[in-house]
Amino acid sequence: MRLIFDGIHELTDDKLAFASQMGVEGMAVAAPDLDDPDRGYYEFAPLLDLRRWVESYGLRLEAIQNLPWRWCYKWMLGLPGRDEQIENYRKTIRNVGAAGIPILTYNFHAMRFYRTSRHTRERGGALVTSFDVELVRNAPLMAAGPGVDTSLIPASHWRPISDEEMWENLAYFLKAVILVAEEAGVKMGLHPDDPPIPSIGGVARIMCSPEAFKRAIEIVPSDYNGLLFCQGCFSEMGCDVIEAIRYFGGRHKIFHVHFRNIRGTAEDFAETFMDNGQVDMLEAMKAYHEVGYNGPMAPDHAVHISGDSEWGHRYWAFAIGYMKGLRKAVEAVD
Repeated sequence: MRLIFDGIHELTDDKLAFASQMGVEGMAVAAPDLDDPDRGYYEFAPLLDLRRWVESYGLRLEAIQNLPWRWCYKWMLGLPGRDEQIENYRKTIRNVGAAGIPILTYNFHAMRFYRTSRHTRERGGALVTSFDVELVRNAPLMAAGPGVDTSLIPASHWRPISDEEMWENLAYFLKAVILVAEEAGVKMGLHPDDPPIPSIGGVARIMCSPEAFKRAIEIVPSDYNGLLFCQGCFSEMGCDVIEAIRYFGGRHKIFHVHFRNIRGTAEDFAETFMDNGQVDMLEAMKAYHEVGYNGPMAPDHAVHISGDSEWGHRYWAFAIGYMKGLRKAVEAVD
């Protein structure tokens, strides 16, 4: 297991220096602002420059996480123009592979909506995000969170979208891109819907259970079609997280891990410190070790500690230290 930082939208020298000082092995960058936002895909040269910048701090660029929503919404929602967006996505895959970046992760919650509060109190008054389904039961059609410009969706397509339609859209996408990913040597890791509830604003959210992921990886069987295994999301689903790690990890379908903890259920949960949630994180680390997982693993969703920076330096230091201790403990058993 390689400990990394990820979900970084605005990479800086300060963050890279901090990562190096904390002793992590790599970084994953989320929807980086590299080029002309109207191009619709990432060019090779900026990706290579990004990789070399990360490597200049002794780190590895492990993954690109999620392309900008405006580059993806048509194929996620099955809108006119999806083939053009998919072709641009294929260009991105090829350029990511050519730049020597091994993983591209994505999600399928088309109308991105993550939390109902960012001001829930955790241990010692630390602030965390939380979700309460009662607050979104009457959400308007196609309600969405930050980063989603619903004005781009044609008025003719403002309607409820079913599970069946979303599965058709996902299958259409996977059949178009996985072969390209194989050729480019880029592993495609699918992130769960977060929160993993059936729908918000009339739009289905299909990646909400282990069974959904079993189905997704069989749409196009490939060593390059797998998971970004977010422990928090799987815990929200109410499943046996340790068993899910063993199932998907034992089949080499986990390409990247978000190592975080929560308390509650899909309909009502809050983030927690890693050592203060409902998943036994030592048992989870043991499970990754037992299945031979050797990919990137990152802390996720910073708990906002008193006096911390906007990015969360204090929390990330705690999280990486905790993860290093767990990794050392399970490796020592051998």
